[in-house]
Amino acid sequence: MNLSSCGIDCDACAYKTSHSCLGCKALKGKPFWSGESGCGLFDCADRNTLPHCGKCGEFPCAMLQEWASDENDERIENLRTLINT
Repeated sequence: MNLSSCGIDCDACAYKTSHSCLGCKALKGKPFWSGESGCGLFDCADRNTLPHCGKCGEFPCAMLQEWASDENDERIENLRTLINT
């Protein structure tokens, strides 16, 4: 499993093939869909020197919950599996 900061499994994401996306970590939080500003979830984890949102003391924060409810609701569960790793 190749999880992004927010818990999306990049290896299972349809955009990996259709948009030649390498994943948020490889792209430093600037995947094709994020525009110039980049991904706020990646930026937050990076700013706090966290490997992913599951390591955050505020997990799952409001921003992650909002993103997870919009799409890819498995994000939070994926991160829960990583909390102790």
